[in-house]
Amino acid sequence: MRAAWLESREASLARSLALLPLALVSGIWSTSARLHRALYRTGALSATRLPCRVLSIGNLSAGGTGKTPTAAWLAARLQGRGNRVVLASRGYARRSRESVVTVSDGRFVHATVEQAGDEPFVLAAHAPGVPVLVGSDRALVGQRALSAHGAEILILDDGFQHHRLERDLDVIVCDGAEGFGNHWVLPRGPLREPLSALRFAAAVGVVDGPLSEEDEAWIARFAGGARRFAARRRPIGLRPLQGGRLEPPESLAGARVGLLAAIARPASLRRTLEALGAEVVVERTFRDHHRYRPRDLAGLAGEAALWVTTEKDAVKLLPSWVGDARVVVLVIELEVEEPEAWLDWVEARLRSSQP
Repeated sequence: MRAAWLESREASLARSLALLPLALVSGIWSTSARLHRALYRTGALSATRLPCRVLSIGNLSAGGTGKTPTAAWLAARLQGRGNRVVLASRGYARRSRESVVTVSDGRFVHATVEQAGDEPFVLAAHAPGVPVLVGSDRALVGQRALSAHGAEILILDDGFQHHRLERDLDVIVCDGAEGFGNHWVLPRGPLREPLSALRFAAAVGVVDGPLSEEDEAWIARFAGGARRFAARRRPIGLRPLQGGRLEPPESLAGARVGLLAAIARPASLRRTLEALGAEVVVERTFRDHHRYRPRDLAGLAGEAALWVTTEKDAVKLLPSWVGDARVVVLVIELEVEEPEAWLDWVEARLRSSQP
């Protein structure tokens, strides 16, 4: 079932009236988002400038657009080109009160999911050799990236609405299947700020596209001059939860599976499994960033012999919790179209800035 904010923009009078309270709150949210951005752009509120290049990977929609895989992909490739790169994440739902948590120094992991949240571990797994730091104040995280790791490029995962730190390059990532939803701002829709904020993005990427003609028209209107790129999330294997060799994703063809996920858009995982030929017979889904407990996995084997979960979920699951059920982790790799041309453009834009 699609969330209400991803449904058709058309609505009956009765439905519009029923959603009026949400629409009113959306208006307040939209105005606040515009004001917050404007205060920093006009200098009424000051932003920190770091002596390194700062690249932000963000989105307009709440959750699930592919920004974390994109951030990890860019970090790994830019590091491979000889740049000293550090990844910075907010660490949503973390419990540590430390201002900055080192998840990885590029060689070893130094934190737990409880301390840092789940997404930083996905970043560390897909950008080996790149330090990953966590903190709500990205300027402070950036200062640690400079002092501890000599960062030349700081990449912010989910930084488009974080205005306290000046950026040299803002990249927006959209999910091709979901697009911009019903085009409303939270809570009436999925947007964190109005579509007009697209004008502040230097580049716009589509993951698992294409976008609808309507969404492409909005990009053309507000970000017609932005650099475009396209990518897709490609399944590369299935890893047993308890560890072991990767199995080919094609092994799911004809299998009846359960879906286990606590991600923003579990429908995207379902589409991937079905595209691989699996039949999803049961689902256990929880809110994004859910902190699993053993009771959440009780009775899995009685519902399906094989369950598939995500890398983001796997870091919060213990094999002993699943009983006799077989749980495998779908490993995803981002595949970017014309990757060298995209990286050349990113490096050129970063070199042209003056930290």
